[in-house]
Amino acid sequence: MSDGTIVAEKAAATGAARPQPPAEGISEPTPAPAPAPAGASGAAGGAGGAEPRGSRAGRNLPAALAVGTTLGVLCIAVLLFVPKVFIGVAGVAVGIATWEVAKRLREADVLVPRTPLIVGGQAVFWLGWPFGPGGVTGAFAATALVCMVWRLFDHGLRTAPRNFLRDTAITVFTLAWIPLLASFAVLLLLEEPDGNLRVLTFMILVVCSDVGGYVAGVLFGRHPMVPSISPKKSWEGFCGSLVFAIIGGLLTVTLLLEANSMIGVVLGIGLVVVATLGDLVESQIKRELGIKDMGTMLPGHGGIMDRLDSMLPSAFVSWLVLSTLL
Repeated sequence: MSDGTIVAEKAAATGAARPQPPAEGISEPTPAPAPAPAGASGAAGGAGGAEPRGSRAGRNLPAALAVGTTLGVLCIAVLLFVPKVFIGVAGVAVGIATWEVAKRLREADVLVPRTPLIVGGQAVFWLGWPFGPGGVTGAFAATALVCMVWRLFDHGLRTAPRNFLRDTAITVFTLAWIPLLASFAVLLLLEEPDGNLRVLTFMILVVCSDVGGYVAGVLFGRHPMVPSISPKKSWEGFCGSLVFAIIGGLLTVTLLLEANSMIGVVLGIGLVVVATLGDLVESQIKRELGIKDMGTMLPGHGGIMDRLDSMLPSAFVSWLVLSTLL
């Protein structure tokens, strides 16, 4: 396998990515879709793309609702009745999401070392269970070093790698973006005596942010937030996310965690901000790669990573806020 050139910078006028021709044997990525009008989705919605006929949301709404409801019920049942099983469920999701991103990067000829990235990412995620934050940081550092060495010698001892700095930097970024941020959900779950309820609280608030942004964006969205990155996100959708998440925070922190309701306000605002930023980060990555979704596993949503983009930074902020204020 030969190294290729990095994906070209997006065009100044349109913001659309124009990847270089892929290396032999690597499929060519789907061209970036044309921007759609602002307001079609809220602050926590998808990255944007061609809209199905009759849908301002830009996705198959019945399929998205069915998949989202099924996943939500499954997570609630696991967290309430067998909390430790959640670690396994989330670990599988993290592994699939890492594979999806690595696959898309290699299609764009960014040669991330998939095997150590995925295996090491699982170590980063799982070692938080027995060893806490020390296990997470140790596994992260060890995996980053292994990935650097792997990429350095993946063509043997007689061939110097090309684009080594770019590929290893993106590898470490991916390791931090997915497994490291996801590990804070494990640390949150292990908080006694109500770790499972803390995880449930942060997941409910991310859903509130998503739903509020979607509804307000569809009904009232007129002013785009960052049209060069995600044309469908609107300030009206962002406000809708804030309203839903603050209400959700007040209720969940008061009823589930039996804590000061103001903690729910702080958590709701914080999660809307980071969930929106997390979605924008993935939108920009997909724009540069020239793709609409990271995968196709979830009808109406895309891939697993397309559902985790806002959850991942939210797990960290939830752990930080709840560990500090409760």
